[in-house]
Amino acid sequence: MTLFVGLGNPGPQYENTRHNIGFKVIDKLVNDFDAREISKTSFHGQLYRSANTFFLKPTTYMNLSGKSVLAVKQFFKIDLENIIVIHDDIDLPFGAVRFKKAGGHGGHNGLKSVDSLLGKEYIRVRVGIGKPEHKSQVADYVLHAFNDEENKDMALLIEHVSKACKALLLEDIIKIKSNYTLKSIESLKA
Repeated sequence: MTLFVGLGNPGPQYENTRHNIGFKVIDKLVNDFDAREISKTSFHGQLYRSANTFFLKPTTYMNLSGKSVLAVKQFFKIDLENIIVIHDDIDLPFGAVRFKKAGGHGGHNGLKSVDSLLGKEYIRVRVGIGKPEHKSQVADYVLHAFNDEENKDMALLIEHVSKACKALLLEDIIKIKSNYTLKSIESLKA
């Protein structure tokens, strides 16, 4: 069993913000897998299933994402190494995509929450959203929408990350890194 988790915040006011790129990828995967919703209040999120693959969008708000991931992990007895968390990363330029197993949270509150409740031995799909000029602007920046130029490339980026996630079901992370890592969105346009 595999659990894909997209980090984000619930509600229409957050739908198109930088922090919600994980939710956008989950929406695409749910659609591609024709997964059905199996949410329960105790999951603290929207949960979808297709055979032995699960897709989760925590509805706890970013800072408490781990609560939702832990509930689903325990209910379905999913091993930590079979959990894949898709999240925004301000340390990567817009459209860059990286993969890693374990590691630090880089100040990301959603990852901090997951790490504190589950440990760090899960796979992370890091999707670059760029960063603001000043560190003091980070909280504001991640809760703002992508600009027009970035929005033009959004479908391309979501498609690429979705393909990488599907490949993670079949191949090891080393192969995924070599086939799906992107330095920027420009790599996809070439």
